[in-house]
Amino acid sequence: MLPFFFLLCLLQLVGEVIVYVTDLPIPGPVVGMALLLAGLLINKGLPQGLDHAASGLLKYLALLFVPAGVGVTLHFNLIAREWLPITASLIIATLLTIAFCGLMMNFMDRRNG
Repeated sequence: MLPFFFLLCLLQLVGEVIVYVTDLPIPGPVVGMALLLAGLLINKGLPQGLDHAASGLLKYLALLFVPAGVGVTLHFNLIAREWLPITASLIIATLLTIAFCGLMMNFMDRRNG
């Protein structure tokens, strides 16, 4: 399990380096996840150790929301002043996500029969 945890950290580091060198406007961990996806597609499967390493990390996923919650309470006055653009962007982003997922589901449904 430890080598696969190291692999996840390494892919995140490689993603950060790629973003730093190329000045891409996306987060490094997203590039690292894209590299992981490419590796999984090339490998045509999920190694058992990687599954265990990822499951171990997912157990503690809720802890990652603690800093966001602290930020919300810390900047509550700012959020109260800017509630309209925040609400509008959340609604628009949610609708776009639902539409995209529906289109992808249709595409995959047609592709797989």
